[in-house]
Amino acid sequence: MSTSVFESTMFLAILPEICLVILGILVMIFDLAWGRQRGRNLGWMVAGGLVFIIVLSLFVAQPGEGSEALWGGMIRYDQLGFFFKMLFLAAAAITALFVMDQKALGGRGEFYLLMLAATLGMTLMASAGDLVMLYLAIETTSIPLYVLAGFLIRDDKSTESGFKYFLFGALASTVMLYGFSLLYGFSGTTDLYSLADLILGGSVPLVAVAASLILVLVGFGFKISAVPFHFWAPDTYEGAPTPVAGFLSTASKAAGFVVLVRVFTVVFPPSSIDWTMVIAVISVLTMTLGNALALAQKNIKRLLAYSSIAHAGYVLIGVSAATELGTTGVVYYLLAYLVTNLAAFGIVVAVSHVTGSDELSSYAGLSRRSPWLALAMLVAMLSLAGMPPFGGFIAKVFVFAAAVQADMVWLAVIGVLNSIIGLFYYLTVLKVVYLYRSPEEEEKKPLPVSSPYAIALTLLSFGIILLGTYFGPWYEWSMAIASGMH
Repeated sequence: MSTSVFESTMFLAILPEICLVILGILVMIFDLAWGRQRGRNLGWMVAGGLVFIIVLSLFVAQPGEGSEALWGGMIRYDQLGFFFKMLFLAAAAITALFVMDQKALGGRGEFYLLMLAATLGMTLMASAGDLVMLYLAIETTSIPLYVLAGFLIRDDKSTESGFKYFLFGALASTVMLYGFSLLYGFSGTTDLYSLADLILGGSVPLVAVAASLILVLVGFGFKISAVPFHFWAPDTYEGAPTPVAGFLSTASKAAGFVVLVRVFTVVFPPSSIDWTMVIAVISVLTMTLGNALALAQKNIKRLLAYSSIAHAGYVLIGVSAATELGTTGVVYYLLAYLVTNLAAFGIVVAVSHVTGSDELSSYAGLSRRSPWLALAMLVAMLSLAGMPPFGGFIAKVFVFAAAVQADMVWLAVIGVLNSIIGLFYYLTVLKVVYLYRSPEEEEKKPLPVSSPYAIALTLLSFGIILLGTYFGPWYEWSMAIASGMH
């Protein structure tokens, strides 16, 4: 291989990251240049810039089959990393559209800059091939998110949510770093793929492997808000600015899962230490607790927070299967979940922007005030509930099929029962939207939806339906990613 080709591959592997840094610099320059006139301009610039990066990467930077180690083994250039990079960029672009019309957020360049920094961290998490790189990527993601959660400094709930997220995040990060240090101490390497060879070869004591696995699981469990590391999520989602809560519950959670899948599949293959039952138990606890606590919620953001915890449990079913079909299911589920939950939070942003409330009661009569917004809510809620013909249904079918294939029929049955419980509270939301009546004066006043919201919600709604009906290409892509991992 010639030096020029080698160098071009190295830079193609981090093309999205390079473009994100350039976009961040442009945001800083134009934030100063536009001054008070910036308004929506920054939002359009960020959203357009991110879409440009996605298109450019798809045409220029797609990796081939297999996994290539670049930058001294720090970066893995493969389909898994590339797919999730595109997902994170898309989530950030949609979030930029939701932020635009928020007075406290939309005109502030530092908000977009922090969001781009977090996105940069997520893209590096997706392709990290080394423990040092992985830890740096996780911190690059987490620190801007702590600030974004507490961005509204005059709002006590927002500052509280940012502070709680920071405290729990710092603790989980410390425990995870200790797990990483154990792995390095016993193996003498930080490269994920070299670690796997040493562990399989019996060079690392089994006790050390088990201890580090548990410690690492604490850090990843926090990122994906799995029980018992979930308790920060409801308070943080409720207090954080709503677009930030949507970004946290989708992109940040997906980043946690891609790291979990890569590390557990590569470093701790079940043939060396069988962790599948531990993940299965965490999965059961997570989805059961998430669904049970969501039933009692009167605040839509808290309801979506507990729903988000429950969905982490469903994704963990695919992880616990530890098979190619399981990984395929995880990838597809995260894609469907990201599109669906972003739509749900987008509707919450649009409604609370007008009503000033996140209480479920403020959605009464929404179908009469804004039929299109109510229709988008119907699509999002039914997809979250796992009803056909929406993306959430197909995603659940794949993870449940993976459990059955891995002789974990009991886990699939518990998943189905939990889906039935979940259906109840999603239908409760739709009951309020379609059947309840709002006060007379409210009913006569239509609920306006601005063009950025309309574009984002239309794209997301079509995405949800597309993933549930025309799922062949997405499934093949998910399968190609999974086959490269196993």
